[in-house]
Amino acid sequence: MDAPHTNAFKRQLETQRADLLAQIAQQRGGIASRAEVAAEHFSHNEDSDAQVNTARDLEFALNEHETAELAAIDEALARVTAGTYGQCTDCDATIPDARLSAAPEAARCIGCQEKAERHPH
Repeated sequence: MDAPHTNAFKRQLETQRADLLAQIAQQRGGIASRAEVAAEHFSHNEDSDAQVNTARDLEFALNEHETAELAAIDEALARVTAGTYGQCTDCDATIPDARLSAAPEAARCIGCQEKAERHPH
């Protein structure tokens, strides 16, 4: 992939990363973790332990998803730096621009991604 093309995806990844970090900070209300926010929200006496635990579990799941998304973006930016961005990490095939436009953090071509989803390690 040529440098101008790669740089366009790099800018998209950097914007996506900044937006995600801003979203995480806003949802947490600053420095509090999601679990702390959920516990505070559901800490009223009328709330059952089940409600508090459910809210806390949801917050942990959201945090895990955002952490994985942030890691995928950081890995894509590392591939840009390494000069391997746009190549499938499994088979070395070129990932189509349409796929990268839709998911600039994509590490695999569609075929390898489907295999990975069917047979997770």
